[in-house]
Amino acid sequence: MFASASSSVGNCQDDTAYSSMFQTVSEWLWWERLWLPANVSWSDLEDSEGRVYAKASQLYAALPCALCLLLVRFLFERYLAIPLANVWEIRDRVRCTAEPNHILENYFCSQARLPSQADVRSLCKKTSWPERRIHVWFRRRRNQERAGLRKRFCEASWRCAFYFFAFVGGVLALYDKPWLYNLKEVWAGFPKQSMLASQYWYYLFEMGFYLSLLLSLTFDVKRKDFKEQVIHHIATLTLLSFSWISNYIRIGTIVMAVHDSADILLEGAKVLNYAKWHQTANTIFAVFTILFMLTRLVIFPFWVIHCTWVYPVERFDPFFGYYFFNVMLVVLQILHLYWAALISRMFYKCILGKLEGDDRSDEEEDDSDSPQERDHKLSHINGSGARGRANGH
Repeated sequence: MFASASSSVGNCQDDTAYSSMFQTVSEWLWWERLWLPANVSWSDLEDSEGRVYAKASQLYAALPCALCLLLVRFLFERYLAIPLANVWEIRDRVRCTAEPNHILENYFCSQARLPSQADVRSLCKKTSWPERRIHVWFRRRRNQERAGLRKRFCEASWRCAFYFFAFVGGVLALYDKPWLYNLKEVWAGFPKQSMLASQYWYYLFEMGFYLSLLLSLTFDVKRKDFKEQVIHHIATLTLLSFSWISNYIRIGTIVMAVHDSADILLEGAKVLNYAKWHQTANTIFAVFTILFMLTRLVIFPFWVIHCTWVYPVERFDPFFGYYFFNVMLVVLQILHLYWAALISRMFYKCILGKLEGDDRSDEEEDDSDSPQERDHKLSHINGSGARGRANGH
């Protein structure tokens, strides 16, 4: 009985300790000086007098929104993108599958997709196969890992459609707002700025979309900029979440609209390229390049970041949220510079008429490829292609 009582006392103490620790972490996480300027508290952002403010709990809606968008994407690809691919006669290439061989399969999965010459000779001894047969097996096995043309077409079509409607939604949410034309109005009355219904839905669908991209990374087309995409999506979701909680919503909607404007053209150019409308695709890509440079290298740093860096300190002292938000914008700007350099090289190839296909995805190899042709195609696997990592975000 005494042992039972001691155990109960011990459990109560553990529960109290965990509760105290959780309360401490919660208090630190929601410390007002992290999120809000001095002399402003969470109580000041409670709904009153017809004013409605953004709440952290509303961010949970992004997950069901992401799941709904995944369902909409499935229906879009099945009933719109695939029939359109049929109309444009977009077909997957017939592939020869690699014959079963557990020795080569183990090497492929555990060591490398492209064996060195020394490893090829070693595999020849283990399998009793000639070198050419080993090379053919690895080419076919690599081809099996690559997404088909129709899958890439469907994915680009979905993104193009979403960016188009998202940009239209952003324009409708911003066109009649004074802070779109005078960025100092972004901070008028901050942070006591009432949330508008258009801002709520714009944020919800954008966050749901980028969360859906994270959820679908495992079955989407694997590209060479996979790591950059993950960093971009996480940075975007972090930026949107923080701006929502700190009521940086006005500038947040402007940031989203600036990004969506160019992404429409990039995905549209890819769609037309897969349909073999190469001249039209190159023309759209040229327009995209100009718009990307204008929005990401001029408007974003010299208007948007200037707005978040300079104007706020005219109204309140800098706080943690001020520095954190600007650091995240600088991270995005670094990605912009990185992609701008790659897009410039792509644009140069486009002018010379040497831009073919979607270099972000691996090219398929033929059994009869020469070593030079094989090395050229495998350079895409190793990430040397300029277009390979440019995704326009």
